[in-house]
Amino acid sequence: MKKIPILLIFFTGFFNAQKLTSSEVSIINQGDVNTALPIYQTTDNNQHQTLLNISSEADPLDPNTAVLVKRMKESLLSTDGGVGIAAPQVGINRKIIWVQRFDKEGTPLEYFINPVIVWRSDLQNLGPEGDLSIPDFRDQFYRSKVIQLEYVDLKGQKYSEIVEGFTAVIFQHEIDHLFGILISDKKEKEKNDSYKKVDAYQKSDVNKDRR
Repeated sequence: MKKIPILLIFFTGFFNAQKLTSSEVSIINQGDVNTALPIYQTTDNNQHQTLLNISSEADPLDPNTAVLVKRMKESLLSTDGGVGIAAPQVGINRKIIWVQRFDKEGTPLEYFINPVIVWRSDLQNLGPEGDLSIPDFRDQFYRSKVIQLEYVDLKGQKYSEIVEGFTAVIFQHEIDHLFGILISDKKEKEKNDSYKKVDAYQKSDVNKDRR
């Protein structure tokens, strides 16, 4: 879907974004800044804890944010078939993700700063998911078929767009990372009936209030 620029600068994100810590800056700039950052794994206790932490908003105008965005892309490109990555997966608990856009010609990789899902359809699809940070784990999960997303770019410009299909699944998966939600834990909660079961074939509310 085509993204729609909103002509107001996203001031709210600036106010909520806290300055990067010295530890975060050190991780972002370690080694060659043109190369990939290591991807955190749940098999390491300290890295696992970082993956479980809730991320805070990023300042899109901070030069270190631009370095992080670039290195996250290199990290994703270094994987074998990865289609998305979130900042916690490279050790930084900030709201930044990369997603492969299968809904666009050429399936480009795109970054998103402070992404928020502001609406999602009741209609869900069931499909397989794995995770770059969880070795040898793959399972089936329900995800909303359509979402509305808001985010900013490195200039602070805010955008809103509707995304559907497999790309919407990737967005939901990566944004879960920003809240410390891992699919392995999600599956355990489903087994314990902590998640409400949703009929994947129920009528969607896509058209409600959207005429």
